[in-house]
Amino acid sequence: MAKQKKHPSGTIAQNKKALHDYFIEQRFEAGIALAGWEVKSLRAGKAQLVDSYVLLKDGEAWLFGAHITPLTTASTHVIADPIRTRKLLLHKRELGKLFGSVQQKGYACVALSIYWKKHLIKCEIALAKGKKEYDKRDTEKERDSNREIQRAMRHGKDD
Repeated sequence: MAKQKKHPSGTIAQNKKALHDYFIEQRFEAGIALAGWEVKSLRAGKAQLVDSYVLLKDGEAWLFGAHITPLTTASTHVIADPIRTRKLLLHKRELGKLFGSVQQKGYACVALSIYWKKHLIKCEIALAKGKKEYDKRDTEKERDSNREIQRAMRHGKDD
């Protein structure tokens, strides 16, 4: 019997709201320190990154607000906290770059996605600048116009 994958691309959860609210400047790949029940829940795809962000404190990076729903079949002797803070594992050089940008240049550090990389679970984080309301409207207009162009090109080929 063949194993059936739920996430063929390897992506477990994405933070689409972050892409809407921020200009993404630079992306980083970080490991996550997880408990056993969290890994099982992530295998089942029970994760959300909607209101999550990365806090940089005491020379370390922490993932706040990521919601990993505990499975009902998980171990009963462990008290599962679905929104606990999780440590992100980064190199010192990457941490230094994040700290410098967030403190001096006014960037925010946000989590974009959680995904599988071989047998490891990784979190993609990014240095981002907040969008103003008019920037969001411009992005939507551009997306709509691109959609219209694609639609017109498809109908042009059919004729």
